[in-house]
Amino acid sequence: MSHATTGTSAGETVAPQRVAQLAAEIDLRDPSTILRFGSEAQSRATAAADAMLGAARNQATGEAGEALSGLLTTLRGFDVTQLSEKPGLMGRLARLAGRGQTQAVAIIQRYENVRGQIEAAGDRLDGHRTRLLEDVERLERLYGATLEWFHALAEHIAAGEAVLARTDSEVIPAAERDAADPAQPLAPQRLRDLRAARDELDRRVHDLRLTRQVAMQSLPGLRLIQENDKALAAKIHSVLANTVPLWRTQLAQALAIQNMREAGSAVRAATDLTNRLLTANAETLRQGNIEARTELERGVFDLAAVQQANAALVATLEDSLRIAEEGRAARRQATVELARAEAEIRRALTASRPGP
Repeated sequence: MSHATTGTSAGETVAPQRVAQLAAEIDLRDPSTILRFGSEAQSRATAAADAMLGAARNQATGEAGEALSGLLTTLRGFDVTQLSEKPGLMGRLARLAGRGQTQAVAIIQRYENVRGQIEAAGDRLDGHRTRLLEDVERLERLYGATLEWFHALAEHIAAGEAVLARTDSEVIPAAERDAADPAQPLAPQRLRDLRAARDELDRRVHDLRLTRQVAMQSLPGLRLIQENDKALAAKIHSVLANTVPLWRTQLAQALAIQNMREAGSAVRAATDLTNRLLTANAETLRQGNIEARTELERGVFDLAAVQQANAALVATLEDSLRIAEEGRAARRQATVELARAEAEIRRALTASRPGP
C-alpha cells in the first residue's frame, strides 16, 4: 500500500512542516498516540454541528419573515390609490347633501388607526434585522473556524498517510526480516503488533477523512444560511427605508390630489352656478325686453280691434238699411192690402140692395 505524503485525496495543499510535526507525534508502539491522533481536530465537529443546528433552529428568521409579511399585508390592505379614483354617484350625492365626511378625512382617520400597527411592525422588523446581522457575523466566524478545522483535518490525514506509507515501505519490511530471524523469537509478535497498530492508524485516518467530508459539507450549508439571513435583512432594510416611506409619500400625494379634486369640484360648482345665473339673467332680460317693446310698439287701438269695430259698424249700417227697406216693403204691401180691403168693402156695400 502506498499513499501520497504531500496532500490528501481531495487535492488540498498542506504545510509540510506541520505534516512532519504531526507525523512525529505518532508512535506505532504506543497505541494511545494513535487514539489521540486527530481527536482535537475531530472534537471541532461537535461544535460545528451544534452551531449549524442552532442556526437552523433560529426562530429570528421565521419571526422576521412573518413580521415582514404582516407589515406588507397591512400596507396592501390600506389602499390609498382609491383616493385617485373618481367618486361614484352615491359619494357625490352624499357630499352634495352634506350627509358624510369627505373621503380624505375618512382616509386620514383610517391612517391614524393603522399607523400604530405599522410603527410597531417596523420596530419588530428592525429588531429582527439586528439579530439577523448578528447571526451573519457569527456564521462568518463559524465559517472561518470550520475552514481552519477542515485544513487541520487535511494536515492530520496527510500526516497519517505519510506514516502509513513509511510503515508500509520501511518499518513493516524491516520487521518481517527480523521475524524471519530465528535469533529473535519475539520479532513475530512485534510484527503482529506493528501490523495491528498500522491497521488501527489506517482506520483512524479513514475516520478523519469522514470527518473532513462532514466539514466540507458544512461549509456550503453555513454560506446558504448566511446568505438567506443577509437577503432577509436586506429585504427588511429595503422595506423600512423604501416601501414604508414611499407608502406614506403616496398617501400624502393622494390626500393632496383629493383635496385638490374637492377644491376643483367646489370651484366647478361655483362656476356652474355663476354661468346658470348669468344665463338666467340674460334670458330674463331678453323676455322682459320682448314684452316691453311689444307693448311699446302697439298702437292705442289694435288694427284687429279697429277692423272688428268697423265690421260691426258696417254690419249695423247694413242691418239698419235692410230693416228700413223691409219696413218700406211692408208698408207698401200694407197699403196695397188696405186698398184691396177698402175696395172689397165698397164692392160689398155697392152690391147690397134693399128688399121689396
